[in-house]
Amino acid sequence: MQDRVVELLGAAGVGVELGERTYRPRVELAGFEAKLLKPQNVVEMLHVGSRDLGFAGADWVAELDGDLVELLDTGLDPVRVVAAAPAGSDVEVPRDRPLVVASEYARLARRWIADRGLDATLVRSYGATEVFAPEDADVIVDNTATGVTLQANGLVVIDELMRSSTRLYANPAALGDPGIRASIEDLVLLLRSVLEARRRVMLELNVPADLLDRVVAILPCMRKPTLARLHEEDGYAVRVAVPRTELPGLIPRIRCLGGTDLIVSSPEQIVP
Repeated sequence: MQDRVVELLGAAGVGVELGERTYRPRVELAGFEAKLLKPQNVVEMLHVGSRDLGFAGADWVAELDGDLVELLDTGLDPVRVVAAAPAGSDVEVPRDRPLVVASEYARLARRWIADRGLDATLVRSYGATEVFAPEDADVIVDNTATGVTLQANGLVVIDELMRSSTRLYANPAALGDPGIRASIEDLVLLLRSVLEARRRVMLELNVPADLLDRVVAILPCMRKPTLARLHEEDGYAVRVAVPRTELPGLIPRIRCLGGTDLIVSSPEQIVP
C-alpha cells in the first residue's frame, strides 16, 4: 500500500521523502505533515481525531467501524474479503460441535456467522489465516487478491463478504474546519486527476471536413472534442481524451470512417 500511495502522490506532483529509519516522511505540500502507520492504526487515529486524513483499506474501516468520511477510492490494492473452506466441505451440514471460524476480521466474521445462522466459534488469527484450515478451523475469513494462496492451501471461496481497495479517508471534524477542508479538497482534486488520467488516453487524428460529423459521433469524449482546421486542407485535427479500455475497438472504427494520422499518448493528469 505504501509504495503505491507514494507513487500516486508523486504522480500528482506531491513528493514524499522517505527516510530509512523514520516513520515521519517529508511531504512536499505546504501545510501537510505525514506519519507512517499500519492501516488498522490509520483508521483508529482518524477515528479519535489525532489525524485529519489517511489512506487505509475499506476492509479495515468496515472491521473497526470507524466514523470516517470516504473521500476517494484510489482503486489500488483491490482485494475481496471472503469466507473459504477446504474443498468439498459444506458449512451448512450439521455437526456434533460448533463450526470453528478463524479470522483477523473478528467483527466482519461474527456478522457473517450471524447472517448465515451458523453455530460457530470464532478464533482470532494474527496473520497467515489460511494455515488454520483444516486442522484448526473449518472456515477462514480472509482477504484475497488473486485466490492463489487459498488454492495453494486447498481452500475454495464459499462466500464473499465485501470488496476493498486503498481509499482516502478524513476525520469528520477536519472537514468541519473551512481551512483544513479546503486543503483536503485541493489534494483530492490532484489525486483524482491522476486516477482519471490513468483511465484515459489522449487520441489525436485528422479527418476530412465531409467526414467529420460521423467520426465525432463515435468518440467517447469527456465533453466535446477539440477541433482545429488543417493548414491548407479541407479537414480538421481532432483531439479527445477517451477511456483506455475502449481504444482497441475505437481505432479500427475511426479508420473505417475516414480518420487518419492517429496518435495515442498518455496524459499525466486530467482535471474535468
